[in-house]
Amino acid sequence: MIGKTEAPRQALADDWDAFGKPLFDDPSARALSRVGVVDVGSNSVRMVVFDGAARSPAYFYNEKVMAGLGQGLAETGRLNPVGRERAFAALKRFALLAKGMDIGPLTCVATAAVRDAEDGPEFQRLVEAETGLHLHVIDGAEEARLSAQGVLLGWPEAQGLICDIGGNSMELAEVGDGRVGRRATSQLGPFRLQQVKGGRKELVAHIRAAVAELATAVGTDHDRIYLVGGSWRAIARLDMERRNYPLLVLHEYRMEPENLLKTLEWIEKSDLATLRARTGTSQARMDLVPLAALVLRELIETFRPKEIDTSSYGIREGLLYEQMPERLRKRDPLVEACRYSEKVMARMPGFGKKLHSFIAPLFGPVPPEIFRLHRAACLLHDTTWRTHPDYRAEACFDNVTRANLAALSHPERVFVGLALLHRYKNSRAGSRFEPLFALLTPEQIQEAEVLGKAMRFAAMFTIEDPAEVGSLDYKPKKNALELKLTKRGAGLFGEVVEARFGSLAAAMKATPVVLRPEG
Repeated sequence: MIGKTEAPRQALADDWDAFGKPLFDDPSARALSRVGVVDVGSNSVRMVVFDGAARSPAYFYNEKVMAGLGQGLAETGRLNPVGRERAFAALKRFALLAKGMDIGPLTCVATAAVRDAEDGPEFQRLVEAETGLHLHVIDGAEEARLSAQGVLLGWPEAQGLICDIGGNSMELAEVGDGRVGRRATSQLGPFRLQQVKGGRKELVAHIRAAVAELATAVGTDHDRIYLVGGSWRAIARLDMERRNYPLLVLHEYRMEPENLLKTLEWIEKSDLATLRARTGTSQARMDLVPLAALVLRELIETFRPKEIDTSSYGIREGLLYEQMPERLRKRDPLVEACRYSEKVMARMPGFGKKLHSFIAPLFGPVPPEIFRLHRAACLLHDTTWRTHPDYRAEACFDNVTRANLAALSHPERVFVGLALLHRYKNSRAGSRFEPLFALLTPEQIQEAEVLGKAMRFAAMFTIEDPAEVGSLDYKPKKNALELKLTKRGAGLFGEVVEARFGSLAAAMKATPVVLRPEG
């Protein structure tokens, strides 16, 4: 199984749902259904409009300009003139786009560059006068808090240290039990490091001293470091390239410190132009990678984490999280996103929960982390029905493994994707996705196949509530898969349904037994 700890599965009564009522029926969630935020950083200016399920929103609109607003700030004390023009043009465009989308006022924050530059207040006033956008200039501690909240939006169980690197600063924040703890800020952004005098020896000593101060502020007893920021994501993408990793999704990409140190050494010895071409990294981003790599090496050596994880969520998502009531924050983002997908894309919204209840007896008691994956798969089982039949299996797998879904590790993505592949296809042999299956154990692959074939059978059996036409039971002592039919179910149990029931039993290596009603 994907998870490790066992816990009894709660009873599945008809009116019970482990995840509560869907959020999209909640007025406070609907108020967050489309929210626009702007992040004015030292390197990039980005606008994101969130839409959909409030607890796990989709990116309705996402645009970034690599303005370089803070480039040279450490030397001049002022915003970069070219970067200032580019950032202002981007913000003017974003304000007009927001009006066109009719999304209401944008929430805008500005970080290290605007707060540290002597002409930052002037830039702030110009932006408001010309675009109507008010830039909330936040300090390092607040930046750290918002970045940490962004990680919590997509990673509710995060426990460790958030490390957010920008162009002119780097922030750390402690997270655990859904809360943000100690925070610290530093001037370890690559733009700042470009101004350090001397050679590599002096630069490394400068970084080491700054990281030591951060360690004093937030402690070193953290098993995980969560990386936030474009420079970190570029390094994670390079780590994937070096390892020939099969799933190019950066969110929740997890790295072992020993392997990551090898990647940092590989980056240092490689031609950056070649690496940029291989990974599609922008020139502006790749230029900052060597300096960010030096900082990351020092973080690993100082904090000695057991695992280093990449987060695609940060300050922008933190701004959305800030607006959520606590009861919304406690929801499972994966399940909420899947519920919303079912509502807007499935033929029979609401069937997924009934489907899950019907097939649950095949698996017996499962830990909560497996229960939620089964539920997610059932909610998504019919969301690609408009796709051509020859491609539905691949579309299901591709959608899940590459979608912007939160609270889903890479093995879990592949597990749900493989289950959905088998929802539409008996065999996975010869699949172009086969390299990704290596992220699962043989036991997990088997479980995904059973889950998929159970959905394939039950979805064909009836288009209403499967509980009204029959019930499933697995008898391990007899190694038998029993289907007990109601009178109505007997009429629905046609030859295609029977074939799919047989395929499910074969996947379980069990004997299929059909119990028909008397009379």
